Amino acid sequence: MGIVDQIVAGDLRTAARLLRDIDDQMPSARPVLRELYAHTGKAHVVGFTGSPGVGKSTLVDQLALQYRKKGLTVAILAVDPTSPFTGGAILGDRIRMQRHFLDPGVFIRSLATRGHFGGLTRSTNDMINVMDAMGKDVILVETVGVGQDEVEIAHNAHTTVLVTIPGMGDEVQAIKAGIMEIGDIFVVNKADREGSRKTIRELKNLVELGFRRKEENTWVPTIFETQAPKGVGIEELHEGILKHREYLLANDQGQLDRLLEKRARYQLTEAIRDEAYKAVLERLEGNGISLDALVQKIKDKEGDPYSIVQEVVGKTAP
Repeated sequence: MGIVDQIVAGDLRTAARLLRDIDDQMPSARPVLRELYAHTGKAHVVGFTGSPGVGKSTLVDQLALQYRKKGLTVAILAVDPTSPFTGGAILGDRIRMQRHFLDPGVFIRSLATRGHFGGLTRSTNDMINVMDAMGKDVILVETVGVGQDEVEIAHNAHTTVLVTIPGMGDEVQAIKAGIMEIGDIFVVNKADREGSRKTIRELKNLVELGFRRKEENTWVPTIFETQAPKGVGIEELHEGILKHREYLLANDQGQLDRLLEKRARYQLTEAIRDEAYKAVLERLEGNGISLDALVQKIKDKEGDPYSIVQEVVGKTAP
């Protein structure tokens, strides 16, 4: 069997090797991804975002149990921040999800950001496609938790879950554009803390004020209270995620089509951006121009970034 056939058949080792190659940006992974794409589109992708420390990993761990109780297979892609000094990452998500290690129905892959902004990594979407083609029913994607501008997950997930906790100032953030706009579901975790009532009230006000454009049959974001370590509220949250999936599948207003179109547009523009960047660097090297030399030139005030970019584009244009 070829690599594609093995992955479609659910071979874990083959999938793990491919994910490693994708994360390392190996050119050999590209033709495999191209073939696998035809096998994607069946899994439900659920993204979890929110500030560091709100308990996203514990929520994902508990939700994986709920899906397994229903006999569904789960893939977990968890993004951890990369150290700017060593380039390494503490993959804490694996520590929190040890209970799933011996379950063949759960596949866990930790990712390091490697300097990529937006809460995900450059390889996240490719890995989602691999898990989808592999036949996983649900793919849970946990972002790194970089703050209010972490909206990239909305372009990759069908359902976006925004996790917050009382006492982190999110009551104020709720009136701002940004990350609070992308949530299909809001979760107030650690709801036994003081101030949880206020946080829930502010989130309800956010929804009622129509932060999103109001249209007939538009999904109204739902709010759940949880205490993830104790499993409190997890079943209700799980049911809420299932209801959002049912809404996407049953809605006759083309919500799912628009969501898929948005995902496809984002994937295409990101792919073009990456390939264009690589092509420019290759042409620079071919013309004997060093990127480091250009950086030094800007640093020494011998040129400005804007003029140099125009010069580079002119020299590297086909």
